[in-house]
Amino acid sequence: MKRGPVRVDELHAFDTLIDARSPAEFALDHIPGAINCPSLDDEERRIVGTIYKQTGAFEARRVGGAMVAANIARHLNERFADQPASWKPLVYCWRGGLRSGSMVNWLRLVGWDAQQLAGGYKSFRHHVIEQLEAASPRLQLRVICGATGSAKTRVLQALGEMGEQVLDLEHVARHKGSLLGALPGIPQPSQKAFETQVAHVLEGLDLSRVVYVEGESPRIGKVALPLPLVERMRAAPCIEVQATAAARLDYLLRDYAYLGDDADALAQQIGFLKELQGRQTVQRWQDWARAGELSPLFSELMSLHYDPHYERSQARHFHAWAARQTVVADDLTDAGIETVARRIAALPGHAD
Repeated sequence: MKRGPVRVDELHAFDTLIDARSPAEFALDHIPGAINCPSLDDEERRIVGTIYKQTGAFEARRVGGAMVAANIARHLNERFADQPASWKPLVYCWRGGLRSGSMVNWLRLVGWDAQQLAGGYKSFRHHVIEQLEAASPRLQLRVICGATGSAKTRVLQALGEMGEQVLDLEHVARHKGSLLGALPGIPQPSQKAFETQVAHVLEGLDLSRVVYVEGESPRIGKVALPLPLVERMRAAPCIEVQATAAARLDYLLRDYAYLGDDADALAQQIGFLKELQGRQTVQRWQDWARAGELSPLFSELMSLHYDPHYERSQARHFHAWAARQTVVADDLTDAGIETVARRIAALPGHAD
């Protein structure tokens, strides 16, 4: 059995990755593929921390040690009960300290070849930042742009289904990237979890091949894109989907149909545009929202809000905007989107 410290680049050598931190810490971010088997749950961690501050380290360890022992016993009886003698788990906590160390000791006493991740989650977090900084400048990005309703995300997904490499940032962010882009009932990840998932995707890419990405602002909902990736996107060649207004409106009515399910929430979101669009215009839009009249609402949002700012913002954000290649589309049904994706993949300089 190896007894030396395990590094982040050795994760693949283990059968199971165990996060011994509390559920709240795990929910904020964790190593992809890890399972959460807390040494202390959220309330226990709070209690031990309070005892440490009020009484001192010895009493905190005495009380916490009993809690840790009980939790590890439960995991042995439940989560780990069916593991064979050859099972090889890797355990981590915040810094590779007592919480993961205690679990490793018990697992080794059973006879499993359990190991501890050197530096814990903090070392993994450093790895994520290093991966983003190292891989982003090497990406052969092609940025897919287009006015609101141009089905850019679906075009990106169609390229992926064709075998092209894609980086779907809105999928990772769980947000469509616009004022009305929040997905009903689906919370966005934390900033750290977003960065972890982006780094995870980058690790699986062949950096010698083209990678397609949607043109995004520096933020998608509440999460911010990693700065090295933003800089690479800003310098990359652009491809613009030039879809007709009719095709875009039809697509938006399908893609955002769920907004009609909560008319009051939609009207409230539109209210944030009063400063930009004026009270009278926004009142009209809110009346349409409450009445479920999405067609005139989306049509005016396109013509009065999104489109006037579109080309100016693209030229400001993307250095190669003036030299962009274009793909014209008058059909954004599933078949039309597939056609757009095939045309993009066939553009000069874009084949792998």
